[in-house]
Amino acid sequence: MKKDRAWIEVNLKQLQKNAEIIQKFLKEGCELMAVVKANGYGHGAVETAKALNAVGVCSFAVATIDEGIALRREGICGKILILGYTDPERAGELKKYELCQTIISLPYADALKRREQGLQTEVKIDTGMHRQGVRWDQLQDIKRLFLDPAFHICGMYTHFCAADSQEAQDMLFTKEQIRRFEEVVKYLRSEQIPLPSLHMQSSYGLVNYPELVCDYARIGILLYGSLSSGRDEVRVEIPVAPAMEIKARVTSVRKLEEGEQAGYGRAFQAERKTKLACISVGYADGLPRALSCGKGEVLVHGKRVPLVGRICMDQALIDVTEIEDVKEGDVVTLVGRDGKEEIQMSELADRADTIANELFSRLGSRLKRIYHF
Repeated sequence: MKKDRAWIEVNLKQLQKNAEIIQKFLKEGCELMAVVKANGYGHGAVETAKALNAVGVCSFAVATIDEGIALRREGICGKILILGYTDPERAGELKKYELCQTIISLPYADALKRREQGLQTEVKIDTGMHRQGVRWDQLQDIKRLFLDPAFHICGMYTHFCAADSQEAQDMLFTKEQIRRFEEVVKYLRSEQIPLPSLHMQSSYGLVNYPELVCDYARIGILLYGSLSSGRDEVRVEIPVAPAMEIKARVTSVRKLEEGEQAGYGRAFQAERKTKLACISVGYADGLPRALSCGKGEVLVHGKRVPLVGRICMDQALIDVTEIEDVKEGDVVTLVGRDGKEEIQMSELADRADTIANELFSRLGSRLKRIYHF
């Protein structure tokens, strides 16, 4: 694919390598479940899943039924777990495409079985996130789900809400979530209920609670070579690397005299003779407007330069006064490496006061994706 105004380059070989590295840190018997929701965290869900299928990864998690169907239509093999809500009216499609649906509440389970029998399902246990799932202390209700012939329950899981934190209170709460999940498991065993696959491990679970024994580890952000924040401290360093670079082009270069202003709201004012370059990317492409007015940087000719003025929908301004020979058509690196310098998505996220997960998932659809092996 031609490199146009702005584009994403994805190294599928690096994604495969990341998967192999992560698998070495999993407990024996634990299988990697690759989380490819939100278009594979912006990397391309189908391309990511195909690359991982090729190296033996056969379990995937998505957020929606349409994400799951898209994978099946492209020939993705193995288990596909839908983590979020699916309209019960579409229960027939769950069966047609052999998708595993999360039971997110007791009323939801009733609505599903009214539409379809024998669905592949997993029961989500709410151990403290209080978002979705059956409460961990509703043991009789959980038992009834497992005994209900309308469902083929192939898994049970929970989700941590503070596993990324090393604060004492957050660590205590995560350990309490683990205890609550284990209480459910203990109860089902005492009732002689055959247990399905069990999982609560995640990216931050793996780096901060590596001792957990699970049948699956649902790995999202870590698979793509990143943490949510570059400031996060972890107990275990897993040597994955980013698989994505984001690039654009210089579209014009112009000189400003001291005191001249530029951009919306005249937000930039030159304090000296200044050379500005306009680049072909904006917030509609996923560059956060919060990086305006010097909060963000990009790479040009292997050097860092600041974003100045207000980031626009389709364009942004950078100060290239210190860079020689900048010209129209030059490549600008927003995320990735140029020479000895590198900007990772987690750095952009920290500067924009958000998380890398959000920035990956909000990359604009008009950014062309170029895949390398």
